[in-house]
Amino acid sequence: MKAKRLLPCLAGVSLGLSGVQASAATVDDVIKAGVLRVCTPGDYQPFSHVKPDGGYEGIDIDLMQSLAGTLSAKVEYVKTTWANLLPDFTAGKCDIAVGGISVSLERQKQASFSTAYMVNGKTPLVRCADVQRFQSVADIDKPDVKVIANLGGSNERFARANFKNAKLTIHPDNIGIFDELLKGNADVFVTESAETLVKQRVHPGLCGVNPDKPLQYGEMGFLLPRGDVLTKEFIDQWLHLIKANGEYQGIVGRWLN
Repeated sequence: MKAKRLLPCLAGVSLGLSGVQASAATVDDVIKAGVLRVCTPGDYQPFSHVKPDGGYEGIDIDLMQSLAGTLSAKVEYVKTTWANLLPDFTAGKCDIAVGGISVSLERQKQASFSTAYMVNGKTPLVRCADVQRFQSVADIDKPDVKVIANLGGSNERFARANFKNAKLTIHPDNIGIFDELLKGNADVFVTESAETLVKQRVHPGLCGVNPDKPLQYGEMGFLLPRGDVLTKEFIDQWLHLIKANGEYQGIVGRWLN
């Protein structure tokens, strides 16, 4: 008798969950509309960068083109900032957010993440002459050191959490910081190791400090709607397959090598 009472109850739960998933499947909406709306700050090489003509380029941009292709959709980019990334995303302005987004528990309180597609820890970017001077957090966190960070992202959070004695300047974006370093207005910018590899190539005089041994472990992921199980499953499977067939490695190699 107990088993007979339990079975209808379980069936009801299953139907309820199925209904929730179906109504929350962003991937189905994208397929129906033929458009994948992508929020991105566009100021973070090599992941997402706005070109002079207004187009976008980078690792995450190429990955979104690949994802959209599997959905028979075109990509529509929605410009945001690091400070407005979560508000714009949770307001429904886009279906997915990309651009070198660090996976964090703070962000996951409001949204979900795809499986991490890259391990990419925090690394100092400094003038090449100062590489030996800034080997650790302790080396940087001194009163005579000028640290700079971009507003609103994980770089700012890392700087505020770790540099209590250094002079910290918060820059409004992630673009002019590199000139500030070269001019001597700032000494250290701590960002992801992948960005240091790109910036030391395009800004002679700047060097990443031990990019293969970051100060803090970090992962990159795509921001997804909270509770949308079907969309997360689809995107995680897509990531798995493009890593297995070599497409992912080819995209990353074009931007990092």
